[in-house]
Order: sequence, then structure tokens, then C-alpha cells
Amino acid sequence: MEDLPEPLLAEIVKRITKTSDLNSLSLVSKQLCTVEAEHRDAIRVGCGLNPSTEALVSLFSRFLNLAKVEINYSGWKPSNGDQLNNQGLRVLSSHCPLLSELALSFCSYIGDSGLGYLADCKKLRSLRLNCAPAVTSTGIFRVAVGCRYLSVLHLVDCTAVDIGEWLEYLGRYGSLGELVVRIAMESASMTS
Repeated sequence: MEDLPEPLLAEIVKRITKTSDLNSLSLVSKQLCTVEAEHRDAIRVGCGLNPSTEALVSLFSRFLNLAKVEINYSGWKPSNGDQLNNQGLRVLSSHCPLLSELALSFCSYIGDSGLGYLADCKKLRSLRLNCAPAVTSTGIFRVAVGCRYLSVLHLVDCTAVDIGEWLEYLGRYGSLGELVVRIAMESASMTS
């Protein structure tokens, strides 16, 4: 397989869609690992992501063509280690120039300053935030202004975000095709 030309190897890698198969393929040889990394455009990580700056730089430097990133901390416990934080979003925005779709779920340590870094992702078209309690309207406004091509915005259980300037801005100048804002209301008992 080492004698195959790189364009043919790239074509083979592109036709493999199952992530576990791609991961296994990258273990076969250094050449396949390199070709696979160059052509992978999407990555999904969870509680196992060690979000130290060095680990994130290493991860995002390996996959230079990432367009879709999903980070999900569902089921996270403190024993799993640290979560992605604002500095992690800085690393993501500076190492993924092709980023067009980002989904962040149960990321408790990201806030407005982290979203400010995302405003530098000029190709970002889709941002999905699920349960990001530290994110406020200020951070959403930064993304709305910085990401001119934003067409999908989902805010689910982002309890500190209120309707305001960011929505007005997107209504006037944005190109949103899909907006979802959903806040789960905690059931409150009323006593008389």
C-alpha cells in the first residue's frame, strides 16, 4: 500500500465514512495517518478530551482541514478532568481556519470571552450551544457581528442569554435561516 500514489490514497480515505474505520486506518502506516489527517473535515469529541492548551493545539494541528467540530460533555464528572474553556476556544479559532459548523454541549466553562474568539472564525455558518450557562447575550452579539455568514444559531438551555441587541442585529444585518432559542424552565412550586 506504501507504493500507491497519494492522490489514490486520498480517494480511498475519502470513501471511508465510519469514524472508527478512519481511526483504524490511520494506525496502519504513517503515510495513511498523514493522508487521513489531511482529509478529515469533521471531528467529534467528548468527556475524554483533555482540554489543556497543549492537547488542543496538538489535536487541531493534526487535522488542518476541520470544518465541523462537535464537543459534547454530556455525562461529565469532575473525575473526567477539565472541560473546554475560553482559552480552548481561542486555540480552536486560531487553528481551524475552515471551521464552518461548531456544536458545544454541556460546556460549563465557556463564556462570552470564548465566544469573542469565535467571532474570528469568518467562515462559521452554524453555531449550536446546548447548556452553556456562562454564555450571555454579549457573547452571542460578538458572534453575530463577527461571523457574517452565520445562518444557523441554536441556543438551548443557555439560561443567561436574553433576547436583545444580538437578535435585533441579526434581524437587520444577519442572514439567519434557522434560529432556535429554547430555555428549560425549572418547575417551581407555589405556596399560598
